[in-house]
Amino acid sequence: MGWTCRTLSKINYFRKCRKLIVDNSDPIEKLISMLGKLPGLGPRSARRATLFLLTKKDLILRPLYMAIKNVLENVSLCETCGNACTDQVCKICSDPKRDKNLICVVEDVSDLWAIERTRSFKGVFHVLGGTLSAIESIGPEEINIIELQKRVLAESGEKELILALNATLEGQTTSHYIADLFKDTNIKVTSLAKGVPIGGELDYLDEGTISAALTARKDF
Repeated sequence: MGWTCRTLSKINYFRKCRKLIVDNSDPIEKLISMLGKLPGLGPRSARRATLFLLTKKDLILRPLYMAIKNVLENVSLCETCGNACTDQVCKICSDPKRDKNLICVVEDVSDLWAIERTRSFKGVFHVLGGTLSAIESIGPEEINIIELQKRVLAESGEKELILALNATLEGQTTSHYIADLFKDTNIKVTSLAKGVPIGGELDYLDEGTISAALTARKDF
């Protein structure tokens, strides 16, 4: 039985990948190991991604390396809110049109990006960098809760904190902890309206759902 062009192409592909692995086993295994640490990538997916990159060195691997190097050297966290940026203070915090008295508290930067995609929020953010977790021994000192308290109390004006944490047990626990911190102050604490499903993460919700939850927020 004769080989089809597609079958021969696959055979040549795997022969090429096998040769690369034999020639460079240590750096390849290191790359596979590192890719496997990324969210959504298991050992098999990491191996497939590595083989793909090795056959696309000039088209993808080299530009990817340069992009990662650029991020490593030039991107840090905003000193005010914790957003990823290329300056000491991010564009959101430095924007004079933003309402500095309206602070949306999120778990991580991906949640900030999700809310920004709605183009409906005109305030600023505070990124906690995680949530409280007794199981993982994560307390207020391990995330940016103390920084939030200092930031809010140090600035003048009537403020509103919007708790936009993910609808998980850890997210709700963290929201209650933050609300208790400000219960004896004049700080208004609100949360997203219903519409965010239990266990749901903001990054996976559509812009319309997030925007509606922000608009219809309620006292916590």
